[in-house]
Amino acid sequence: MRNAPTILHLDMDAFFASVEQASKPSLRGKAVVVGGLGPRGVVATASYEARVFGVRSAMPMAQARRLVPNAAYLVPRFTLYRAISEQVMALLRELSPLVEPLSLDEAFVDLEAGGVAWDEESARRTGQTLRADIRAVTGLTGSVGLAASKMLAKIASEQAKPDGLMLIEPGTERALLAPMPVRTLPGVGPATGDHLRRAGITTVEELAEAGEDELVRLLGKAHGQALYAMALARDERPVVAERETKSVSVEDTYDVDIHDRLRVGLEVRRLADRCVRRLREAGLSGRTIVLKVRRYDFSTLTRSETLRGPTDDPVVIREAAARLLDSVDTTGGVRLLGVGVSGLADYTQEDLFAQAMPVSAVEEPENGAVEAVVERAEPVERQWRAGQDVRHAEYGHGWVQGSGLGRVTVRFETPQSPPGRVRTFFVDDPALESADPLPLVSDSSHLPTRLGPPSSDRHGAPLRTPEEAPDQASSDPASLPKSWSGTLGDEATSRP
Repeated sequence: MRNAPTILHLDMDAFFASVEQASKPSLRGKAVVVGGLGPRGVVATASYEARVFGVRSAMPMAQARRLVPNAAYLVPRFTLYRAISEQVMALLRELSPLVEPLSLDEAFVDLEAGGVAWDEESARRTGQTLRADIRAVTGLTGSVGLAASKMLAKIASEQAKPDGLMLIEPGTERALLAPMPVRTLPGVGPATGDHLRRAGITTVEELAEAGEDELVRLLGKAHGQALYAMALARDERPVVAERETKSVSVEDTYDVDIHDRLRVGLEVRRLADRCVRRLREAGLSGRTIVLKVRRYDFSTLTRSETLRGPTDDPVVIREAAARLLDSVDTTGGVRLLGVGVSGLADYTQEDLFAQAMPVSAVEEPENGAVEAVVERAEPVERQWRAGQDVRHAEYGHGWVQGSGLGRVTVRFETPQSPPGRVRTFFVDDPALESADPLPLVSDSSHLPTRLGPPSSDRHGAPLRTPEEAPDQASSDPASLPKSWSGTLGDEATSRP
């Protein structure tokens, strides 16, 4: 472990919920919960105002609604979150070539490798400058931890939340860790924590006092040795700039179990196409196609098929997924489906069509009735999801506050406007249409004209305009609602 606190851990504060509050002035200072809004949805992120009532990430959405019935419940907008994340990551990469992203809102940075920090004073100064830059570029806040190792830097950022900075001085690590719960250490989840508690170990100090031999006996050699080292504040893991992608997958959880076999097949086909889009966006291809099926009784089955070479061809992946589905009994109902590709490569095998079933065999149905169901274009009622960006021909930009019973309620406001007025329309109002998210910060010296990855220059030239963001539908989480009827407070609405 190095002697200077030059490992930085950045954690954006309540990232998804903070983006929604920055984007929607009427939600600032109020409880906001982002996640799947269906009966089986879970919380992705809750604002600090909602956390006061006990709402936490990964909590069932139904439980969150019971805890905070008057909160704003919104679907995630991953296209916007990714765009803002890229802006933040670009700031981090200006500090050092060694940036290790952990998620959209979290990353490690080796400041020493970038030559921007070498002691406590320079590290603290760099952390403070970074927080100011993030606020200027995105309008959001992030918490920064600085320490001599990744483990300690992450613990420091947790202690600094929200919107703070904490530096752990070398030589104080053991004293800081000693009273903390064992769950503070990475790798200690609920099961390990319970196992240690039954052995009388609840704090990091007790973990260190137990000794390596006792921890190995309790947890096994690898886990026991690793936890003992961390209890002594030892962590030699380096910041790794590139984390290899091992698989690409998509999945959906359905509000109501799917029993119709034809519908299941169509869903698998749709998921395969979404998976292909993600592969191509990442410039990857893969050899192994994986199908995941969770049935009505919560039993989960996975089936896989390995091809002769890597591919990103939608026909090949779609047909492989269909063949895998043939081996799964879905008569009792399906609550979740997923399609993934592993064995990734950055090239594509040219002759993989030979591996696919003949196109005619796939396109030709066994009877005409099935073909009629697949091909007939049925009229679909326009769906509006809570939190979705919209634009009205007369009233301008807004977001969907709720929908149901053939109507949609929209609040018209922008990130730079005061809280806006609420109006209600029929769901098929031709003047209302979906819209792209607006930038959270209007300063053109920091933000591109369209949201997306910024250029590497934050100290002079304006940012470049990025390419069109990928299709948001391909990144929507499971359990997004077909419609949602809800209100925020007692705002009055106008009728069409």
